[in-house]
Amino acid sequence: MQTKLRTYDIIPNDNICFPIGTILAVQDQYNKLGLHRVFGKFKSKGRDLNSLLMALVSYKLTENFSISRASKWINHEEILDIFDLKRFEERTLFRALEIIGMNLEEIIADIQYCLFQEYNFEHTNINLDWTSLILYGDKSILGKYGYSRDHRPDKKQM
Repeated sequence: MQTKLRTYDIIPNDNICFPIGTILAVQDQYNKLGLHRVFGKFKSKGRDLNSLLMALVSYKLTENFSISRASKWINHEEILDIFDLKRFEERTLFRALEIIGMNLEEIIADIQYCLFQEYNFEHTNINLDWTSLILYGDKSILGKYGYSRDHRPDKKQM
């Protein structure tokens, strides 16, 4: 049983840790599904949209905090090297997400096509699942006051 600290002086540093396996898995699946063709047609100038997206997905699978923190994480020299990116401002990532949002229907259809080509899934309906719902009104018996991700304890949650 350890009864005392083995280190007396903890010296903070700027080292970062990131799981290379997650990054490699994201890159592998991105290439396997041909997602470069899906997203590449929406942006031709400036930062590569595909590299930004692979970096963002890798971040969300490892850290999963805000887009602002994603920008800081991706802008580490080691991460930039892996994704062949140059330093960028936070708004660049927001612009990339805006491009995806403006073309969402086409992107979903293209990703579905890529998945069907690779995995031969049965063709069924697409159901989008949102993780947090706010219930406006008081008629549902499912609505309860409780934890709100929007910091709105006055609204019922489902």
